[in-house]
Amino acid sequence: MKTKCIIVICVSLLVLVLGIAIGSVNIPFETIMRIISHRIFGTALPEGVRDTTVAIVWTTRLPRALLAFIAGGALAVSGAVMQSVLRNPLASSYTIGVSSGASLGASIVILFGVSLPLLGAFTLPLAGFTFGIATIFLAIAFATRVDGQMENNTIILTGMVFSLFVNAITTLLTAMSREHMQRMILWQMGSFSRGGWPAVYILVPVALVGIGLIIHFHRELDMMTFGEQQAKTMGVDIKKVKWILLVTSAILTGGTIAFVGVIGFVDLVAPHVVRKLFGSSHRIVIPMSALFGGTFMVVSDLIARTIVSPSELPVGVVTALVGAPFFAYIYFGRRARNA
Repeated sequence: MKTKCIIVICVSLLVLVLGIAIGSVNIPFETIMRIISHRIFGTALPEGVRDTTVAIVWTTRLPRALLAFIAGGALAVSGAVMQSVLRNPLASSYTIGVSSGASLGASIVILFGVSLPLLGAFTLPLAGFTFGIATIFLAIAFATRVDGQMENNTIILTGMVFSLFVNAITTLLTAMSREHMQRMILWQMGSFSRGGWPAVYILVPVALVGIGLIIHFHRELDMMTFGEQQAKTMGVDIKKVKWILLVTSAILTGGTIAFVGVIGFVDLVAPHVVRKLFGSSHRIVIPMSALFGGTFMVVSDLIARTIVSPSELPVGVVTALVGAPFFAYIYFGRRARNA
């Protein structure tokens, strides 16, 4: 187990470096390290390193790779929690409305040109985050009102209803504003080109606190995986723990979507691969999902920005090309095994 963890950490670091090194201009590993050391510690740059190379590494590729890694990790952890709490291998924060709510908030900002004082360019991420979290709060609150026991099927079905309703509103707004349609669609397909260091500075503490809180509940997650009745007999306050874990997962997903747009399937693929490799203990599953999800996202972004260079694909397209077949494998594979 320890060897596997070390391998995953090493692969994650290697992929992160490749995400910085590879592009329209390939940059050697040593040069990357020298530039990072220069910007952080003030060390001297070697002769021959141009200002444009420094700008490419420090201003463009490093924050983009870090943002992709953080976003992938947050989404993967959110997916792992949702699958365990709701006991559904296809569950995610997207299932219960976070992405649809965030898309509605972003569409309103784009359509009406909303710009809040002092926030400026951060108006869109704030709107996406607020609407995404509000949607899941409404969905969970409604599910609680309808079913005081917060049964998993009730939460999932309520989330799907809210998601479909909010998506309908977003589609209506998009259809009514054709001049803004392209920008709305591009935001919904996901990209790491917009974030930069400000997004990294905001998402790092959000991801660390959220993932840390979820790891704190790893025993409860293990117990809930085997059924709520068993968890109750072991002293787990199911309703309270569900609220905490679902909301924390939604915050991780909502914060990510707010800055990079809607990127699907990472939260589905990563937890399943990690469970195959490391087993079902959430003390290992959660941190390894973060590492695997981050690595997967950096690779996806690298493919998205290099495969049709100098143009760039939406990263959501790349993750969907991998995730959709995997989704089908999970669903139809389970049906075949249960037949």
